[in-house]
Amino acid sequence: MIRAVAAALLLTTAATAQEAPPGAFSESRALPGLTAPGEIIIDRAGIPHIYAANARDGFFLQGYAVARDRLWQIDLWRKRGLGRLSASFGAQFIAQDRAARLLLYRGEMAAEWAAYPSQAKGWTEAFAAGINAYVADVEAGRAPLPIEFSATNTRPERWQADDVVRIRSNALASNLTSEVVRARALCGGDLKYELLRRELAPAHTVSIPKGLDPCSIPADVLDDYALGTGDVRFDGQKIVVASLDPDIQEGSNNWVIGAGKSATGRPILANDPHRAHAVPNLRYLSHIDTPELKIAGSGEPALPGISFGHNENVAWAITIFAIDQQDLVVNPKATKLTEVRERIEVKGEPPREVVLKFTDDGPIIHEDPTSGRSFALRATWTKPGASAYFNASWAWTAKTWDDFLVARDHWGAPPLNLLFANRAGDIGWAPGGFVPVRAAGDGLLPVPAGKVHRWTGLLDAKLMPVKHNPADGWIATANEMNIPAGYPHMLGLEWADRSRITRISEVVGSKPKFGLTDAMALQNDPTSPMARRAVALLQGLAGRDANERGALALLGNWNGHEGPDSAAAALYEIWAARHLAASAVKAIVPEAARRNFGRTSIGNILPVLEDGKLLGPDSAALRAEILLGSLGLAFAETARLLGPDPATWRWGALHRADFQPSLPIAGRDAERRVGPVPIGGSGSTPMAMGTGPDFRVVSGASVRVVMDVGAWDNSMAINTPGQSGDPASPHYRDLFARWATGNYVPFVWSRPRVLQEAERIINVTPGR
Repeated sequence: MIRAVAAALLLTTAATAQEAPPGAFSESRALPGLTAPGEIIIDRAGIPHIYAANARDGFFLQGYAVARDRLWQIDLWRKRGLGRLSASFGAQFIAQDRAARLLLYRGEMAAEWAAYPSQAKGWTEAFAAGINAYVADVEAGRAPLPIEFSATNTRPERWQADDVVRIRSNALASNLTSEVVRARALCGGDLKYELLRRELAPAHTVSIPKGLDPCSIPADVLDDYALGTGDVRFDGQKIVVASLDPDIQEGSNNWVIGAGKSATGRPILANDPHRAHAVPNLRYLSHIDTPELKIAGSGEPALPGISFGHNENVAWAITIFAIDQQDLVVNPKATKLTEVRERIEVKGEPPREVVLKFTDDGPIIHEDPTSGRSFALRATWTKPGASAYFNASWAWTAKTWDDFLVARDHWGAPPLNLLFANRAGDIGWAPGGFVPVRAAGDGLLPVPAGKVHRWTGLLDAKLMPVKHNPADGWIATANEMNIPAGYPHMLGLEWADRSRITRISEVVGSKPKFGLTDAMALQNDPTSPMARRAVALLQGLAGRDANERGALALLGNWNGHEGPDSAAAALYEIWAARHLAASAVKAIVPEAARRNFGRTSIGNILPVLEDGKLLGPDSAALRAEILLGSLGLAFAETARLLGPDPATWRWGALHRADFQPSLPIAGRDAERRVGPVPIGGSGSTPMAMGTGPDFRVVSGASVRVVMDVGAWDNSMAINTPGQSGDPASPHYRDLFARWATGNYVPFVWSRPRVLQEAERIINVTPGR
């Protein structure tokens, strides 16, 4: 069979020159480790379409293609995750290496691989071998060494399959950071003000676990956790836990439209995961076509296959589903800790020995020398089968809803809303992820060590809620609380606000038929229901000075559309990010309780202002004071930033996409920078564009995919700024302008269409 397929591939390769566009460039490579001839066809958007004689070769060539585009990025990912930064970059990374090693999977590898499909280890070995084949080309001078390696005087390392699944620190998980912030706030604080800090859903009253002193949680308890999960910083600045900042908004949107509501007569499945932006970004589009496996979609470049996308029959999409998969466990003084000693290689210096400490609950992420207490991270990612996104491998061969539920049953991390559609017209929602069953408590605060607050196991995945072929013909998720009423099991209480799902539901629900162009427009919709809620609270108020009157005039009839040219959006975002929440906390929370209160955001403040119960007996007057006072301050600040005339204000003057690599290289930074460009949207719009403290875009959808289920050639996608991490490549920034303006490129599937889009054809044969 393999010989027949190889012969067919040779014939196909010979005919490629006639089938491909006249401008397509062709080259040949002999690759040791490949078993039969194949092709990597790079399309005009830089997306590799891989044709191989068998699935093993398909993953080998995917590894080779990824390394060709993203070698520095994936090499750094591996070194960071395994705790090998010091070996390349020196002693300043010893602490980060030690922290990363605390978070590795340390169970039996046989049990880990047994949690995935039987072919998964072989596929991953092939993927790693493909990366290593490209590294060998670099070492032999057949391929260029990326400039980052030259700038740091380092070299890429070789991969093993176990490296991919042992690294756990790339999984989004919750809610360790919010446990710590909540405990710190309750040290001298009052439970009744918790609503101002974080809205819980379903509605829930916070209680302090028996035996926990909130004041026992040190301010620096998460320093090692931040190091172990954080990006590599070459500027010497301290790594902090990004999710402690309520203005950092990472999430995702997805929706599936059933055939009856679809303008195509087939299901439409759309996905735009939101993560921190970078250059190159976190996602990579690819397509593998082999006799036994055909998949196309997006994933993280250091992982084989795809995280979401489609095969011949089924498409699936993902968003974070906020299962609480973590607890901080407080150990009393003199708790017996297990020690593991490891050697860290250090560039230019002798190796260092570090001590890693563990309890049965998990790694010790902090020891407090003053009190003698230690703090363990209890997390589901220590269990077999919790490698991030790796259980998508169960979906690669799915054909039916029941097949897809097998993927749901195995899903470990991160916890996800899994949306499904197939060519038969089925659609569905099946959230997945390991759910800890707590003997007591709700997971909202750290817990004392011991049996009372132990985990008794994991929830049977078959008890998770599902939705299959709903009567209204569509399903959408946007990280909101979407657990059905009356569901009996505790999954989590901390969700994203409902702004994005509110707008998505408005748009989808308003259209009798919903098409591919509608899906692309909705992924780029800059309308904020959050802003509309805030503006609604201003109705009937009268300004007391020029700033307040000017602000009310600008926002009074505004519809929440946050385009880059919007003056109202600029004022609203400055008000929401810098003034409204701070003013509300100052007015409502007594001074003594504000010491450790921390920051909050407008999404938590608005429900309190709308409800009024926490505002006291004269709630209307206090609400008006909070709104008007903060709005006047915001108007004055906007004038300082954008000039005295509101007619000239533009949201895009502050809100810009400007991507810069994390590694500065003298004399090369200008060519590696992508941007800046003005851009609309915000963290509360479907076109999610989370902002940093200076209003620069820091997170959102790097990749967007819209799939026409069954007519796969009609699918569309965009990645930003490009597929390649090499600034000399035409695909380093070529998609940035399209992404910023809401445009897409074809994400084709059939070989004829792939050849029509071909820019470069790499013919590969086995080498020695």
